Amino acid sequence: MAPHRASATPTKDAERVRVLLPLPLAGAYDYLAPPDLTLAPGDYVEVPLGTRQVVGVVWGPPVGDVDPQKLRPIARRFDVPPLPTVARRFVDWVAEYVMSAPGAVLRMTLGSHAGLDPPAPVTAFRRAAEGSADAVRMTPARRRVLDLVADGLARPLADIVREAGCGASVVHGLVASGALETVALPPAVPFSMPDKDHPRAVLTDDQRAAAEKLAEAVRADRYAGILLDGVTGAGKTEVYFEAVAEALAAGRQVLVLLPEIALSAQWLDRFAARFGTRPATWHSGLTATRRRTTWRAVATGQARVVVGARSALFLPFAELGLIIVDEEHDAAFKQEDGVIYHARDMAVARAHLGDIPVVLVSATPSLETAVNAETGRYRRVALPARHGGASLPAISALDLRQDPPGRGRFLSPTLRQAVTDALAEGGQAMLFLNRRGYAPLTLCRSCGHRLQCPNCTAWLVEHRLAGRLLCHHCGYAARLPKACPACGVEDSLAACGPGVERIAEEVYALWPDARAALMTSDVIHGAADAAELVRSILAREVELVIGTQLVAKGHHFPALTLVGVVDADLGLAGGDLRAAERTYQVLHQVAGRAGRGAAQGRALIQTYQPDHPVIAALAAGDRDGFLAVEAAARRDRGLPPFGRLAAIVVSGPDRGAVDGVARALGQAAPRGDGLAVLGPAEAPLAILRGRHRRRLLVKAARRVPIQAAIADWLARVRVPSAVRVTVDIDPSSFL
Repeated sequence: MAPHRASATPTKDAERVRVLLPLPLAGAYDYLAPPDLTLAPGDYVEVPLGTRQVVGVVWGPPVGDVDPQKLRPIARRFDVPPLPTVARRFVDWVAEYVMSAPGAVLRMTLGSHAGLDPPAPVTAFRRAAEGSADAVRMTPARRRVLDLVADGLARPLADIVREAGCGASVVHGLVASGALETVALPPAVPFSMPDKDHPRAVLTDDQRAAAEKLAEAVRADRYAGILLDGVTGAGKTEVYFEAVAEALAAGRQVLVLLPEIALSAQWLDRFAARFGTRPATWHSGLTATRRRTTWRAVATGQARVVVGARSALFLPFAELGLIIVDEEHDAAFKQEDGVIYHARDMAVARAHLGDIPVVLVSATPSLETAVNAETGRYRRVALPARHGGASLPAISALDLRQDPPGRGRFLSPTLRQAVTDALAEGGQAMLFLNRRGYAPLTLCRSCGHRLQCPNCTAWLVEHRLAGRLLCHHCGYAARLPKACPACGVEDSLAACGPGVERIAEEVYALWPDARAALMTSDVIHGAADAAELVRSILAREVELVIGTQLVAKGHHFPALTLVGVVDADLGLAGGDLRAAERTYQVLHQVAGRAGRGAAQGRALIQTYQPDHPVIAALAAGDRDGFLAVEAAARRDRGLPPFGRLAAIVVSGPDRGAVDGVARALGQAAPRGDGLAVLGPAEAPLAILRGRHRRRLLVKAARRVPIQAAIADWLARVRVPSAVRVTVDIDPSSFL
């Protein structure tokens, strides 16, 4: 069906409507809706803006008092279901909460403008009327084609070429001669319907009880916040699959958010095993064609289950009935640029607005989620034991002061022996270091010069496999120089500290016969790479895995019996209020990769701080005790989740201009009961991508309307166009 185009010239009877554009503008604009174009809120339309045509969404009745003669007409309405009311309310709510322009939030819901147009019909070919081929000069290839289409069915060109073993020119020649005729077929349905009754895994009693609680929440068809709290390997995925099946039975769509969708090959396989088909996926690695197809399938309701990264939350679901946030604690759910938001928190808000259940899933819940469960805001559904009788790994701290690695080495004697034993017993081992590259710092042995990024306040990281020095913040890359750029001495540059590539180098030296593989974002560039690596590990083609935090992302390797953490202290330093919590989560998760099969697993954690509360809690298996201590510390200081924070970042290419705005903000900062402003101060990354950065931190009691206070504050300070002021409500990063 063609798009609904309006008449070129509006009449005096044209009505005014408000259209929100996917741009960071102050608000919606009034346009004229000609009488021959029936519009309703949520309709996708094309409108003029300056000299170009842009896509927008009808947001409601007009609000301005502009002379109608000055308004421009809407060009056309797209033939696609309108953006649902709940989705429009969600756009407005997110914009107000995170203090972004509504149009910037709307842009995330559009995904691909090309998806607004219906897909083109498929051109197919079939046998023409009887006798039409009599006068055709016959060749073997033409005979094979005619024999193939003798059943009268229409087939796409690619199918005919493949099945008849001929070239496309043969088919087109038969069309020209009248032996074949073309027909237009409707486009194929892009996604199969998941089968809720497909044969499923046998659940344990605990799993069945948990699954029934989730299913009850879906059947109730109203908002419920649920924490599915289960130890690593408890089968949480199979449990929430039953809630997915319940939503499908009710005719509703389901959204599953994963922190690293491009690295979730095992999850997709498990979904296919449970429901007989794969779900629709949504992430940055999709081709433009696939994004267009998926977006439209979500909007029309053809895609019943969508699994995606955080941006999938903004897709225009027609009948959303359930949201699941897997690994809800994961830092990857925080969007740090553009519209700054936390997908877990926005998922809860979306569920509230849609009056549907949301399930937060984790073995190491965030403190915010744990406190909400303890206070009754969320319902807790527990899975306290591993599936299939497997036991949790034994976790031990290795004190590097008592058991140091040799000179130039990073694996202690105890850890080296444990790896040797695991391999000798036919198991697999994993070594974890949350640091990419070969070395985090390169310095000159002659003058002490450190190689730094020219665009950021950050050291360049050597990536020996790529033969490059890289900045992990802006992407700057350079070759390692032969001589020190400061003193000119050749061959004086030394790699300091270990990255995961350096650990791999040590592994190859210690176990030259072991089949080892790196698992980092530097070698895994998408879903295909991840799937192949997971396959090779499951097939026992890899015996030793060396990786960064990607290895902690829910992978299930039954033969993995040993996990070694090279540097457990790495995340404990710095001013991040969540440093201890995040370190506990990632170490607990990576340790939980061990012992998921029949053999007992163990995890060895190398540390110089064996008495640190994080390390002690890990070794004791006392997650709840750690969370209680962490909660008490945050409560005493009025920090989240017991208080509110917002970060104000001032940035720009000119240091003087940035300092001027930062000082003005500091002088105009609000003061009052339950509200304090700290700063301005240089950000830890004082220069990022060539922009100078200053930070202010707003600390408020939960009762304080922090967004209103910040909006009033910022309105009182003049900001030149070359300086950017960014607001981060509920910051996760303090760089």
